[in-house]
Amino acid sequence: REMFDLYLEPFRVAFQEAHAKGTMASYNDYDGIPIISSKYFLTEILRKQFGFDGYVVSDSHALEDLYTKHFVAADLNDAARMALEAGLNVRTNFSTPLYYINAIRFGVKNGTIPISLVDERVKEVLRVKFWMGLFDHPYVENPKAADKTVHSKEAQELSLRAARESIVLLKNENNLLPINNKEKIKTVAIIGPNAKEYKSLTSRYAPVYPDIIKVYDGIAAELPNTKILYAKGCEHVDKNFPLSDIEDFDLTKEETDLINEAVDVASKSDMVFLVVGDGEKTIGEGKSRLNLKLPGRQDDLVKKIAELNKPTVMILVNGRPATINYANRHIPAIIESWYLGETTGKAIADVIFGNYNPGGKLSVPFIKHVGQIPLSFPMKSSADGNGDANVSGFIYPFGFGLSYTTFQYNNLKINTDNYKSKGKVEISFTIKNTGKIKGDEVVQLYIHDEVCSVTTYEKHLRGFDRITLSPNEQKIVRFDLTANDFSILNKDMQRVVEPGWFTIMIGASSENICLNSKFELK
Repeated sequence: REMFDLYLEPFRVAFQEAHAKGTMASYNDYDGIPIISSKYFLTEILRKQFGFDGYVVSDSHALEDLYTKHFVAADLNDAARMALEAGLNVRTNFSTPLYYINAIRFGVKNGTIPISLVDERVKEVLRVKFWMGLFDHPYVENPKAADKTVHSKEAQELSLRAARESIVLLKNENNLLPINNKEKIKTVAIIGPNAKEYKSLTSRYAPVYPDIIKVYDGIAAELPNTKILYAKGCEHVDKNFPLSDIEDFDLTKEETDLINEAVDVASKSDMVFLVVGDGEKTIGEGKSRLNLKLPGRQDDLVKKIAELNKPTVMILVNGRPATINYANRHIPAIIESWYLGETTGKAIADVIFGNYNPGGKLSVPFIKHVGQIPLSFPMKSSADGNGDANVSGFIYPFGFGLSYTTFQYNNLKINTDNYKSKGKVEISFTIKNTGKIKGDEVVQLYIHDEVCSVTTYEKHLRGFDRITLSPNEQKIVRFDLTANDFSILNKDMQRVVEPGWFTIMIGASSENICLNSKFELK
């Protein structure tokens, strides 16, 4: 149920509602069966349940994994047969393009692979090619048109908008941000391993790396008349990484000197920007961690800077939540930026100096300690056995994010009149900007099935919308919930809607519920 409700649901939407025509089979196994050789996943679920009529490609060496990693196949020929039977159409390791083809030829010649099976897999690929019109128009008519589209002015503006809207303001003690009096700041310190970082912010899949505005450059551009001091403070990781994720090691002289240099720079400044997070060795495909703390000596750097009691803004440039308990207690302002693309520095500076009011919300919660895992969201009421993991809670919950303005929620209405005829439950409420500046609020709708034949989640996200409001402006927000939103997989794994009472919760985060009401589906 968890697999269908949480992990496969985005794929179902992509195939059934967006009609995606291509997908990749991953390396992993499910219940002992590698996905690449699982007829249950690639045929029963994908094609029969989800109605997928496209093609399936392998994730790089997933085919070879059947006999080199999972050991469920004797050799390449055996693996090719298993994958073909499961539903694999294309192998995507281009270094040996005929690898899969020759193994299939071998199977056909030896009678282990029927030609009818090959026909079926080829037909699935040809269907997409016909659908795309590749046999009528196999070539791009005007390839130079790409030069006008790629990195066009419109594309750059969209990139900046996406970057701004992705930023999440996690903490803003005493309204330190935005900085409206930058002309009065004489000296600032920009510190941290991500302040001038460039390489790890680029996409490794791109054939040409874009020019990225570094965080340092973005902030400096807003402070033309301010003296700017810089110190790296520490590297992304220490020499003992990844063992240092689970063992304590004494600081080396070089590490101590780097931190002391940063402290010296910060002590001479009116304000500090501390830019920390992930680097090439800690984030990316296959880059697992043993801990969720800031890697290397970054926690030591954060503590030393916090002890100065300077107005400090910590900027996270990272790809996963971090257990930043100390920073949350002692750093007055914290920004989560994730990876923002080529406009990284400008987007962050726009938020810091009030050119843009942040409205992003967390799509994943921040836990306080790695030992709390599997504490996550959504959760079932009995999921942790009333243990410490749930009692201690999150640093920042799912859906959390601050703004420079305030919002008020009112007038929740639930209309079930059209449920029987149109399959819709209509939800509406009013939201108002009660602050002094324009801002975005990502409103969130959660539901809870009060009594159910199987266990369900305490809060299940069923809708969200980004609303932009000027001061004192208000809007009516509407959501239409369908039967699928109220459905469960029952004891027989059939998707049904059970009659009964449901609670609708409207809020600014999963833990900041502003409106709620119960209603009955009969």
